[in-house]
Amino acid sequence: MTALNPDSLRISMIGTRGVPARYGGFETAIEEVGRRLASRGHRVLVYSRNPDRSQPLPAVHEGMRVVELPAMRRRSLETLSHTGLSVAHLLARPRPDVAVVFNSANAPFLPALRAARVPVATHVDGLEWQRGKWGPGGRRYYRAAEAAAVRYSDALIADAQGIAEYYDLEFRAPTELISYGAPRIEPGTDRLAELGLTPGGYHLVVARFEVENHVDVVVEGYTLSAARLPLVVVGAAPYADEYTRRVESLADSRVRFLGSVWDQDLLDQLYAGALVYHHGHSVGGTNPSLLRALGAGAPVDAFDVSFNREVLAGAGRYWSTAQDVAALVSSAEADPDAQAERGARSRERAAAYDWDEVALRYESLCRRLATQGPRRRRPSGRRTGKVPA
Repeated sequence: MTALNPDSLRISMIGTRGVPARYGGFETAIEEVGRRLASRGHRVLVYSRNPDRSQPLPAVHEGMRVVELPAMRRRSLETLSHTGLSVAHLLARPRPDVAVVFNSANAPFLPALRAARVPVATHVDGLEWQRGKWGPGGRRYYRAAEAAAVRYSDALIADAQGIAEYYDLEFRAPTELISYGAPRIEPGTDRLAELGLTPGGYHLVVARFEVENHVDVVVEGYTLSAARLPLVVVGAAPYADEYTRRVESLADSRVRFLGSVWDQDLLDQLYAGALVYHHGHSVGGTNPSLLRALGAGAPVDAFDVSFNREVLAGAGRYWSTAQDVAALVSSAEADPDAQAERGARSRERAAAYDWDEVALRYESLCRRLATQGPRRRRPSGRRTGKVPA
């Protein structure tokens, strides 16, 4: 067990599904950052939800203490109910030196942390109110939550330059720009045979089935093409039956739906063996699945949005419509050697995203907040009106 150093901090991480990481970007960030902070002697506590209550979560994971708490199984209440219980648990114990809250949707609980004099950094994620799954009420909530996060946080964390610029323009609020890391991996391709696949012999999309991830556009574009190689689709969504039906209705016999793949080794091999990885995420800032694809050396064709261009730069190709996807699919199959060369550029680009550096920046931020304590003066949270609603 790592000995605590005299300068160790008590850091609580709140607002996600927690660890072990099974789901999305926040969980990946907590696992990668938290275990590094723990290895440096900090006392890291992660509030977690359990997808399988028949198997309790470990009390300690990668050096982090895990507190398992329940959540309501409804899309609009799952995160909030768990975060509410997490904050109540935190306030009933000796206070941490700093709390890191993930997702601006959890902002209603920030005043309680502020009242308890717990310094808080809020990772605001992407532009949640732009997600297609939310109706007018949900969009209003997320916009209000953004404003509350600005008003009640001691620091805001943005994982992409585009997100930092949004908060500066809309709220005149400074942010800490801390992106995710990209794993540099050599997973091999020996397990692809389990799925009847061969290296370089398929197109790939990995995403939750949500409108802003454009899985439907990828599938439609692929079916418009004369592709000979199959399109492998990894992903699902627990609350998106209508969208799932739309995606499936656009497919033909060349499209293979694998559902969710929780076997990370197999998923890494899928990235590494793809002729092209099609990335359709558009509103979530820097995306960990995109970084993982780069680290596995996958050639990437991505939805044309600033977040993806920021990550890929010259290593990517870009699309906006199904017709664009169809053209890129055809050109990829016509020149597989060029895709292999693009895969090498992906690996080079991944080197710019380093989890060790990310963890050091979180450590520096947490130490600064713990030393300074809660800020007296913060941005007001009032919008400038410069960003269209």
